[in-house]
Amino acid sequence: MPSNYDQKLAAQLGLRPAQVASTIELLDGGNTLPFIARYRKEITGGLDEDQIRQLLESVTRLRAVDERRDTIVASIEEQGLLTPELHGQIAAAETLTELEDLYQPYKPKRRTRASIARDLGLQPLADLILAQARTSQTPEQLAASFISDAVPTAEAALAGARDIAAETISDNAEVRGQTRLKAMRFGLMQARKIKDAQDDKGVYQLYYEFEYRLDRIKPYQVLAINRGEAEKVLRVSIDIAERDWRQAVEMVFRADRRSPLAEQLELAIDDAARRLLLPAIERDVRAALTEQAEAHAITVFATNLRGLLNQPPLTGQTVLGLDPGYRTGCKVAVVDPTGKVLATDTIYPHEPQRRWNDALRTLAALVEQYGVTLITIGNGTASRETEQLAAELTRGGGLHYLIVNEAGASVYSASPLARAELPDLDVTLRGAVSIARRAQDPLAELVKIDPQSIGVGMYQHDVNQKRLTEALDGVVETVVNRVGVDVNTASPALLTHVAGIGPKLAERIVAHRNTAGPFRSRTALQKVGGLGPKAFEQAAGFLRIREGDEPLDASAIHPESYAVAQGLLARAGLKQDAALAEREAALDRLQAAVPLDVLAAELHTGVPTLTDIIEQLIRPGRDPRADLPAPILRSDVLSMDDLLPGMRLNGTVRNVVDFGAFVDIGVKQDGLLHRSQLPPGYILNLGDIIQVDILNVEKERGRISLGWPTV
Repeated sequence: MPSNYDQKLAAQLGLRPAQVASTIELLDGGNTLPFIARYRKEITGGLDEDQIRQLLESVTRLRAVDERRDTIVASIEEQGLLTPELHGQIAAAETLTELEDLYQPYKPKRRTRASIARDLGLQPLADLILAQARTSQTPEQLAASFISDAVPTAEAALAGARDIAAETISDNAEVRGQTRLKAMRFGLMQARKIKDAQDDKGVYQLYYEFEYRLDRIKPYQVLAINRGEAEKVLRVSIDIAERDWRQAVEMVFRADRRSPLAEQLELAIDDAARRLLLPAIERDVRAALTEQAEAHAITVFATNLRGLLNQPPLTGQTVLGLDPGYRTGCKVAVVDPTGKVLATDTIYPHEPQRRWNDALRTLAALVEQYGVTLITIGNGTASRETEQLAAELTRGGGLHYLIVNEAGASVYSASPLARAELPDLDVTLRGAVSIARRAQDPLAELVKIDPQSIGVGMYQHDVNQKRLTEALDGVVETVVNRVGVDVNTASPALLTHVAGIGPKLAERIVAHRNTAGPFRSRTALQKVGGLGPKAFEQAAGFLRIREGDEPLDASAIHPESYAVAQGLLARAGLKQDAALAEREAALDRLQAAVPLDVLAAELHTGVPTLTDIIEQLIRPGRDPRADLPAPILRSDVLSMDDLLPGMRLNGTVRNVVDFGAFVDIGVKQDGLLHRSQLPPGYILNLGDIIQVDILNVEKERGRISLGWPTV
């Protein structure tokens, strides 16, 4: 790592240089983000996972810039054109855009009008135009000496020289930088409907005659316009006012009225702008806006996915899952509290068959036979009609139902993983099993699905798929390791996301478990083929073994700190099997009597690690999702006819977007809580349980407007 990286990144991110240097050293040493954030707090100065990820992204960008810088220097040097001044400018450039602007005049190009003119020997004449030489000769007289068989007239010579001048103007780094800056500040995004373009549903109607300042345009507008352009509905352009681009050019190239070549330079400037500069800047601006919009969309998607994965599990429930449908019927699956499939069936409560009473009798029999305690319904097609069925079944009893997000259930059903888990079930029934299990443990079930198939964002198919995958994989990794994984019950899909374990190692762990029986200790994991010391170090703290040979294996305490934990228990006068209440009281007394830093020094550890150990000894293996509000269980159904302005209801946030949040209040259509309704600074997350007021109901359009309670 270059010596200035730590200083530069510390200034950018508001960290101490020592934190930056030590954290990057850990990352370069092959350590995972979750492991560093959880078990190397003394070294990082307590950086959390998001800060470490931001640091990793920043150092990756810096390294990419440095790598490109070296390539550019080598290329220009090879051409014999690297001057000390240019080398200094390249060394001082901080972004890829700045580097590319400096490299533009030296970048190998396809044959251009300017390169043809240079081959004809017209560079000296172009230099005179650019220098605005003061001479008594006319342009035609100056050009006369360049006439040849290939350049038959003075005008042909001047035209070729202007081509060289135009390319020189367009390639100038300062001109490009200033034009791009002015475009981003004052330019206009314009979109128009292409004549005769097909947009039957009016999806892009808002953009048929659209014009907006670039510095004010919203990310979702950029992505919508991009999609409309890709579907050949919209024609898109960037308008940069002449005063802005001309001002940028004339900062470097200005016509001198005392030179006979002033008009030639003005012609070259106009040609440079129209033919070269403005199209290049438009491409740059569109790319920059798209990159910013995609980054925003990916952030929204990742935030929503985190909320979905953090949904609290409903443990101990025997669940009847319903995958709604019309023509092909509703698929039914009953699973026990461990997720084991007890029964499956298909019912036809809706048109065209409409066997409502038969469906009710089938469900009632399953509920009675298997002691079902909860019904879950996928939120897709026919969801609310199927909810009517569940409401009739649960009315007047202790049974409740829950609407769950079914995104990706069909993708899972046809996956190799589903075939391996449920080999005896038809693909159409596997979705109902997934819907049932999603209430029992949303995280364990949703990790089986490609994150991009979980529709909790906007424009996920329009953004850079590599970056989206990286961001979503990072979210899954963070949540899985924060919660911890029971190594004796986890699926390969869940184990794959544990720090230090990939798909192949996850398969080996499960295969070893199936062959040799449940793991009795964390150390027994080292017998798994391919799980070496480094993988064990990274993964061990995130894997749980309950009722094993070592009680600490059920906690988030890392095996490397077992001696510290045992020493702490001894210092508090506790045995390892002491009751939790006794532990908490004894450890509280110890902390009151001995300062934490003194205690940490005695036990040869750091204060952050000791703090985490105390927390785990008091609440071993605590699931952080348990701190979140449980989902709303319902036993009756509302319709839009039941809603009146002023009503106050509890709802579940189903999706958070730029302009607000969609909230499930128990009717067919989710209501929109516009961002203008939220208190200043209030942030909603997917899965939040909130109170909302009904502001307006447009039944014919299926729209419900929600407000934040004011009293």
